[in-house]
Formats: sequence, C-alpha cells, structure tokens
Amino acid sequence: MTKTEEQNGLVSIIMPVKNTELYLHACIQSILQQSYRDWELLAIDDHSTDSSHAILASYAQTDSRVRVIRNEGIGVIDALCTGYKNAHGEYITRMDSDDINALHKYEHMAFQLKSYGKGYLALGQVKYFAEGGIGNGFQNYETWMNALITKGTCFDEVYRECVIPSPSWMLHRTDLEAVGGFNATQYPEDYDLCFRMYEKGLKPIPCQELLFYWRDYPNRTTRVVSHYQGDALLKLKCHHFLAIDYMPEKSLILWGAGHRGKFMAKYLVEHAIPFTWVCNNENKIGHTIYNQVLKSTSVLADLDLKQILVSVANASEQLDIKSTCERNAWEAYFFC
Repeated sequence: MTKTEEQNGLVSIIMPVKNTELYLHACIQSILQQSYRDWELLAIDDHSTDSSHAILASYAQTDSRVRVIRNEGIGVIDALCTGYKNAHGEYITRMDSDDINALHKYEHMAFQLKSYGKGYLALGQVKYFAEGGIGNGFQNYETWMNALITKGTCFDEVYRECVIPSPSWMLHRTDLEAVGGFNATQYPEDYDLCFRMYEKGLKPIPCQELLFYWRDYPNRTTRVVSHYQGDALLKLKCHHFLAIDYMPEKSLILWGAGHRGKFMAKYLVEHAIPFTWVCNNENKIGHTIYNQVLKSTSVLADLDLKQILVSVANASEQLDIKSTCERNAWEAYFFC
C-alpha cells in the first residue's frame, strides 16, 4: 500500500483565527492544495476585528470542507475546544492561521498513523521564515527540534523547550481524548499538551520530511503575549515535573542559582517540596535565598538516589554538567 492508495480517514484540522487577514489566504491555500483530500477545516474565529471572518466565509462558500465557527469563549484554548467539539475526524491536527503547510503534510501524517497504529504521534520537520530573515535564536530552536523529530526522541528533552511543534502533529482521535484533548490546565497551551502526550506515553514517529513552515513577525502571539514567555514556561515545566517525574523518595537537587534557578527554588518552596540547592559560583555558595542555603556541588557525592534539575543557562557549563551526570549515572532534567 502506498500513500496515494490510502486516502480514507477524515482528518479534522482545528485552526483558531484572530486578526490574521494578512496571512489567511496563503494559509488556507496550503490546506486546499493538499495531496490528501479527506479533511475538514474547522476555522474558529476568536472575535476577530479585521477582515478575517469575511475571508473565512468566502472560502466556506466555495468548499464545503471549510467550516467557520465562532469561538464559544475567549482565547486560543477556548477556540481549540470549540473546534474539537465540532470535529468529526478519525485523526485530529491543529493549524495556526498565519503559517503554511507543505502540500503533502496530511498525506504523510495520516499514512504514518495508519502504518503505526494507535499510541503514536505523527510529526513533521519545521522551518521558520520571516520577511526580514530569521535570527539565531529561532534558527537554533529549529535545528534542535528537527534533530529530535528525525530520531523520534522528542520527549528525551521535554523540559528544555516545547518539543512538539503545535501545528505540526497529528493524533488518532482516541489518543487525543486520552490525554485530555485541548483542555489545557495553563498556558502555553501547546507545551501543556506536549507534556500530557509525554505523560501518557505516546510515541513520536521519527520523521525526516519538512512538513511545516512557521512564520515569524513582530506581533506574532508568542512574541507579544506573556503566556508564552519567560517565567510562564518555567512555571509550566515545574508543574509538570512534579506531576509526572518527581519521586519523593529520591533526593531532589536544584543545580544553578541564576534567574531560572531562583524562580524554580521559589516554586519548590511554595509547594513545600524539599530540595538541596547547589551551584558552581563561589560568590553565591553559603548565601541564603528563600530560606534555602546554596551549597557547593561537592555535596552531590554524599547523596544517593538523586533527581537533578539543571537550571544553568550557559551552554558550555551545561555540557560539563551533562557529562558529569552521565559519568556518575545521575538522573538529570535540563530546564534550559
């Protein structure tokens, strides 16, 4: 059986839309021109004030597979839930209304899920693009994420950054229901869903195909909304670590006393989680912050059954810490 021979199985594409009139035509065209034809697009208008709704309505008039629905609530989480409630597909995926699909995206993903069966997560390589070019930060993120997707080892580094590109995955409907659907507990909603996929043991399917083009521009939501930045990410990581991987019978170690380390220490103190706080900075060792005394990393040798949360941002120091943890068979989670 080839991909083109297997064209059955409805794919529901859930796409929140809010004031993206400049990019909607290119986005929807990349759906209409898909090689996989058995799909429905649920475009959820999240109270747009530009011409987005009119653009969506014009496409719905010419193609019955396009359905335009008003968001029953406010914001992207409510929009996703509204879309999912109206979806009929055997396979579920998400799309962002300012991005572009490769034209074989849904064919490839649906074929992968048919081949592997339930319990698997279909993914695609991503590429950032922008009118003025892409900065080093986005380029590094793209390279790092695609390397994980190539091997299907995304969840090995789930605490660093979101390892599942939000508009470049597809699941069996029953698997999405098993992880709680789009009912995110907190923002960023895509990273929250990623953690729930990880918690339920879904297996990423290795993929070498470029399937998604991620647009960057100055007022993109992830650039301007605090839900998607800085401490919001750290809070989400800490929340899911305690829910998924934390083992109270082991000694919890927090390694690093920069901004990330201080945020994580405060979070652990507020949640009454005992831990030992270590760092390599001689100027900080012995200081007390949040009633926690910073200690030298030499104390690690005296502790058995350790879980180490690494908050050190410096790349070369991270490599040294990773080498030390691997050499001593210490269980380490990198949060940066």
